[in-house]
Amino acid sequence: MTFELWPEGAPGAKGTELEDRPRLTPYLVEGGEPRGVVIVCPGGGYGGRAAHEGKPIAEWLNGIGVSAFVLDYRVAPYRHPVPLGDAQRAIRHVRHHAASFGIDPARIGILGFSAGGHLASSTAVHFDEGDAGAADPIERASSRPNAAILCYPVITFGEHRHNGSRVNLLGADAPQELVDLMSSELQVTANTPPTFIWHTSDDAAVPVENALLMAAALSRHKVPFELHSYESGRHGLGLAANEPETHTWTRLCELWLRKQGW
Repeated sequence: MTFELWPEGAPGAKGTELEDRPRLTPYLVEGGEPRGVVIVCPGGGYGGRAAHEGKPIAEWLNGIGVSAFVLDYRVAPYRHPVPLGDAQRAIRHVRHHAASFGIDPARIGILGFSAGGHLASSTAVHFDEGDAGAADPIERASSRPNAAILCYPVITFGEHRHNGSRVNLLGADAPQELVDLMSSELQVTANTPPTFIWHTSDDAAVPVENALLMAAALSRHKVPFELHSYESGRHGLGLAANEPETHTWTRLCELWLRKQGW
């Protein structure tokens, strides 16, 4: 079963086709005490969403006892703030319905790959505590994730940017103020949630400096983080199950999630 985030029509929708309707697909672990959950954001340069970075990731999380949702956020021709609004709504939705999902509302994480990693990092630095006066009860819930997992993420739209993601999200001639606003390393605060990051040093699509910039910003603000930079590995590895080095990221991430209380 898939849930539409706005069943009566999403804000800013350009039509009523499937791609105009942001959705969550649940992968819930049944039974026991309320569980932590991770919302998964596949990558795709804000122009698409890679299938191998969606369902397989949710199934891996289920395998370590963590519930998951895969987020089908809107991509180009949609631009900022639409994808961020979709991700924020996803967190609010899961938090508001936590009891019915068997979820602990204080353990809602977000995970993203590549441009999905940019979306995940954006939710970690751009959030609010909800609108207490909103008529929609979902909008009263906080959009702050309790943890972020960033996999070979796009972070910056500055010198080390992935240009395709920047153009798809912000347009070719975005003003510098917007570029800075959506460069996550410039928006980190002490309230940014604990973060796990992994990347490969020879990534030819998204420079490893993206991960390094985010880690440095987290360090400056004394936000707990873990960073793993592998020597080699192509971009877009997903689970990396058959890779001799990078396949270890899932085990390292599992250990980190346990430490965070998931």
